[in-house]
Amino acid sequence: MSNLQDIVVKEMKVKPTIESKDEVRQIIQFIKHYVQSHSFIASLTLGISGGQDSTLAGKLCQLAVDELKSEGNDCKFIAVKLPYGQQKDAAEVEDALAFIKPDEVVTVNIKPAVDQSIQSLYDAGIELTDFQKGNEKARERMKVQYSIASNKQGIVVGTDHSAENITGFFTKHGDGAADIAPLFGLNKRQGKQLLIYLEAPKHLYEKVPTADLEDDKPQLPDEEALGVTYAHIDDYLEGKSVPSEAKAIIEKHYIKNAHKRELAYTRYTWPKN
Repeated sequence: MSNLQDIVVKEMKVKPTIESKDEVRQIIQFIKHYVQSHSFIASLTLGISGGQDSTLAGKLCQLAVDELKSEGNDCKFIAVKLPYGQQKDAAEVEDALAFIKPDEVVTVNIKPAVDQSIQSLYDAGIELTDFQKGNEKARERMKVQYSIASNKQGIVVGTDHSAENITGFFTKHGDGAADIAPLFGLNKRQGKQLLIYLEAPKHLYEKVPTADLEDDKPQLPDEEALGVTYAHIDDYLEGKSVPSEAKAIIEKHYIKNAHKRELAYTRYTWPKN
């Protein structure tokens, strides 16, 4: 491994291999411990997109909540459908929900709020690009989740994992915002491995990953947007050698998007010369 790869692998906490049973148990215990350590938590809220990451996080949350309830802790899992108008993969969202079996499902169409926000900015002389409009969608979805969590005395669960975190492939203060991120430490293939172990429908973990935020590039695959495959990202995170071109792209993403992995600086935390 290169020196930078050593640093990244250590930071991202990805193991070369995982045992599915042990990993599932550790994540469930983490979720339970967090809830038990905060007396105000009565719910976990998570947006379900029908993709691999939210399906896995949702199932693990529901399993954790089921155990908490059996132990006398009054907690529930709230799955949130957040379409922008008519969602193209709405059927897969329903399949994911059928697999997760959440305690409660809430549906909020974000289109009116997003469109009004974009129009208000335009009226103020700020015309957003299609990419920036996509970020509006991601941030509106997270705003809705926090509103629900506040109303239901709960927290928001994030789907960020290490293959996403290393590339910064998330919207800052959008899908990158959450109270807990139980999938961190997993890469993409390990998330798939856990869904197979949990007996998820195959088409959900085989689904082509897409953020699906841009109107002029609907269903744009993550790998196309990133310029590198998840297989190479996963290999990199497992400490394996990857082609030089892929390595360069991964490390460029890691360096460029470092700010997304940091909390807001204050005058007391900003590095001084």
